[in-house]
Amino acid sequence: MAQMSPQLKAKRRLRRKRHIRRKVSGSSLRPRMSVFRSLSHIYVQVIDDESGRTLCASSTCDKEVREGLAGKFGGNQDAAKVVGGKIAERATAAGLKQVIFDRNGFKYHGRVKALAEAAREGGLEF
Repeated sequence: MAQMSPQLKAKRRLRRKRHIRRKVSGSSLRPRMSVFRSLSHIYVQVIDDESGRTLCASSTCDKEVREGLAGKFGGNQDAAKVVGGKIAERATAAGLKQVIFDRNGFKYHGRVKALAEAAREGGLEF
């Protein structure tokens, strides 16, 4: 089987993303937790789609998270677990308990799964 081109891979992810976003929308009671992963980093935001505001966010670029990684690379599952714990901490500090998980077209596997499980362990429900 031939390897998929990067353009086709991105196109398929955007198609999956649009399909998911038709059904998933965040409210003030249950905001949307959106995940984006790049090769080097992973980012997560908790978004209220009704008001169009980001309530809290975390990523491997944050200073607090980088200190927790102790000089390791930000594009691995250990880093995703740290980010998941940090977003759970920040969301509960903002008074949020329940969120809707938006995997943003990425497969629920690897770093995305590690982040989601760490957020659940941190006290978020989705």
